[in-house]
Amino acid sequence: MNLKKPKFWDKKNPGFLAYLLLPISIIINLLNQFKKKTKVKNLKIKTICVGNFYIGGTGKTSLCIKINEILNKENIKSCFVKKIYSNQSDEQKLLGNKGPLILKKNRLDAINIAASEGYEIAILDDGLQDHSIECDLKFVCFNNINWIGNGLTIPAGPLREKITKLKDYQNVFLNGNLENLETIKNQIYKINSRINIHIGKYEFLNLKEFDKTHKYLVFSGIGNHCTFVSMLKNYGLNIFKDIEFADHYKYSNNDIHKISVEANDNNCKIITTEKDYLRLQKNHINQIKFVKSELQIIDEQKLIDTILGSYETN
Repeated sequence: MNLKKPKFWDKKNPGFLAYLLLPISIIINLLNQFKKKTKVKNLKIKTICVGNFYIGGTGKTSLCIKINEILNKENIKSCFVKKIYSNQSDEQKLLGNKGPLILKKNRLDAINIAASEGYEIAILDDGLQDHSIECDLKFVCFNNINWIGNGLTIPAGPLREKITKLKDYQNVFLNGNLENLETIKNQIYKINSRINIHIGKYEFLNLKEFDKTHKYLVFSGIGNHCTFVSMLKNYGLNIFKDIEFADHYKYSNNDIHKISVEANDNNCKIITTEKDYLRLQKNHINQIKFVKSELQIIDEQKLIDTILGSYETN
């Protein structure tokens, strides 16, 4: 079952529900501190972990794809590693379309397979909180709009780790449409003044396929729906209505029928994301267009130097 995140998670000031759940968050944090932290590093392969504190919609998969492109240009043999989750087939397909993908229930097993197959670098999509793995390079991803939500950890808020844990990391990636950058950067530097901040912006690759004189009904079941809609508006599309579903949502025939009826009644075209499109049944795809987007790195050379520097020195 896919559940939408609670709205109170993204309120700047935690409300009643957040404080009601806070004792549970405190207990979970204490239990995590007592977890066995014997981390294993496979010396035959370098590992790059792209993860998050905020649950969902931080651009992890997009950054993994960009890192793989950078490594390919340098003739470094790399692959994606992802833990199998039954509700994340969309991300698995997206990664598999962009490069070699190794899927296992256990990330360490997948890394060992990657090493045995001669890959030089394994790119982990998620896994910062996996206490069994010691990665050579880590990126903590955030979405500029959601940032840290109400600032509390699960279930009182959307964070897997307290934001103060950034003091233990060397690289942060801010992802979106360049919103709220200075405010977020100032907050990060107060926690860790030496951290490297990398910035990404989504680029609309197939804009020419969309007529700006039309009205559009937009739907998505991704973690960063607001960022997706913001990008469309920034590129001049007339968004009549946007509909948000839970992350990795599995669409039913009834869902798509309702969307189609509303679009027809209001003379709208229908748009979704590539990840959502991959989850649609074949009999629905003719009436729906998807947006091809790519992560553009601001100061890409800085990211390249970070990645290659880790590869050469670790």
